[in-house]
Amino acid sequence: MRVLVKGGGVAGLAVAHALHMRAAAVTVIDPRADFGQAASWLAGGMLAPWCERESADEAVLRRGEDAADRWEAMLPGEVARQGTLVVAPARDQSELKRFSSRTTGHRWLGEDELAALEPAIAGRFGQGLFFPREAHLDPRRVLTSLRDKLAGGGVNFTSEPQPKETFDDVVDCTGASRIGRSRDLRGIRGEMLYLRTDELQLTRPVRLLHPRIPVYVVPRGGGLFMVGATMIETEFDGPITARSLMELLNAAYTLHPAFADATVVETGAGIRPAFPDNFPRVTREAHAVVLNGLYRHGFLLAPAMAAEAADLVFSRNFEGAHAS
Repeated sequence: MRVLVKGGGVAGLAVAHALHMRAAAVTVIDPRADFGQAASWLAGGMLAPWCERESADEAVLRRGEDAADRWEAMLPGEVARQGTLVVAPARDQSELKRFSSRTTGHRWLGEDELAALEPAIAGRFGQGLFFPREAHLDPRRVLTSLRDKLAGGGVNFTSEPQPKETFDDVVDCTGASRIGRSRDLRGIRGEMLYLRTDELQLTRPVRLLHPRIPVYVVPRGGGLFMVGATMIETEFDGPITARSLMELLNAAYTLHPAFADATVVETGAGIRPAFPDNFPRVTREAHAVVLNGLYRHGFLLAPAMAAEAADLVFSRNFEGAHAS
């Protein structure tokens, strides 16, 4: 079976992997030679379904709770299973209690337990929530490694247009580029930055709660930290705004003063596609399977949704063979 996958971000690569594992001959087409314009290149890489349940439907937890296992199976050694820590300044303890009431899979930590878990923030927070079953990965390393693995296994990657009639099926994973073409799909802007400091070490993602701008800090190793992420209902895809930059920097400083002297390595902004319920969909539209609407859950939900897309491709092929 020959399948064309359109889009080489996290969704497209996950679909290509799922199809390749089922012995399909896969071609991935993406007009960009690298991941520079892909929303997944700017992702946090947190595999945190229990934390995400605070603002997401139960379906996100159900589809995402085995994401770490799925990614480990795809790319052994790329998943860090260190859990997630959630804290809040003393003035925002009500936010921490609210977060706890809307989530499961966590335990409360006192000041001493926080210090044992993350010595760098010892004495800065009186209590916190720890989600031990959560994990994280480095999106940029994972995207590059998965593409290399697929290419080495025989998956064809191209930036040139491909005649659809030469393929048995097409899977469209082109994300935000389908806004205006897929019904109800809208864009949500996310902004992030990378900071570098040798004065701080963290083992796991730390979420800092705030009534207006909750943020997360994800360690990348070597003194590099990713800080994100705003969620703005707009499809403006220009550079990060001054307001967002100040708010992200202020939040990082609240987590630890060492970030005041950190180097700003990179800033970024991208449009993430979302449906009204903020949950992705796999549908058949015209002559293609369409996977879209991953919103802020790209790495968390891509493996499960890719498997669903592959099932749809093969079910059509089975039905066509049976009919003939």
